[in-house]
Amino acid sequence: MSTTRRPLIAGNWKMNGLRATAMPLAGELATKMNNASPATFEMLVCPPAILVESVVDIAAGSDLAVGGQDCHMNASGAHTGDVSAQMLKDIGCSHVIVGHSERRADHAESDEIVCAKAEVALSAGLIAIVCVGETEAERDKGITIDVVAAQIAGSVPDGANSENTVVAYEPVWAIGTGRTPTSEEVQEVHATMRKTLGDKFGVDEAEKTRLLYGGSVKPSNAVELMGLADVDGALVGGASLSHEDFWAIAESCPK
Repeated sequence: MSTTRRPLIAGNWKMNGLRATAMPLAGELATKMNNASPATFEMLVCPPAILVESVVDIAAGSDLAVGGQDCHMNASGAHTGDVSAQMLKDIGCSHVIVGHSERRADHAESDEIVCAKAEVALSAGLIAIVCVGETEAERDKGITIDVVAAQIAGSVPDGANSENTVVAYEPVWAIGTGRTPTSEEVQEVHATMRKTLGDKFGVDEAEKTRLLYGGSVKPSNAVELMGLADVDGALVGGASLSHEDFWAIAESCPK
């Protein structure tokens, strides 16, 4: 992890949480951020859409940021069940995840769709967290680097820069399985991500862009992962539902 890129620890709650559990969780994290002196990392939580506004209210006045798990590629229209980037911004979000592997798989989202969502997020003034990553079959074929580089090239919009975009690597086969790539494999992919961004936006901009690792991140492996040269934080799934585990992951960032 570079000392010039401030770590981002982002929690993706996915389709988990009711008010009775989500509100205390957000409150604990907001309190911890308030008591940090000061925190050496940024912390973000992305609740289910129905809970976002309530979590924004709880986080108000703290350094806990709140984001959406997805947005539509249009600003408004006849899109039943969808949420726009402008709506997320309007209720106080600062970030939005786009292209998560579960969206790519469950909703057949292509790189083009992910790029369109990222573009509308940037237009709305949100920071886009663009997700990329290979399946187990792609890893077994030895094409991880090619897949990730192609996804970055196709999913990160031309208007992206280090201030408005974060890129997260999630090996699909590691999400929720307890399995993780070796540290060497993670660093290799992250170095490729930075090089691909450098080819697209220039080396200086790529060096300033934060790259997150996601895929069964937990307190027991966070220190090793956060210590890698091109890992600038984490996109955390299950462990973000426990304020103790999520905070422990955040505190694993090098001081």
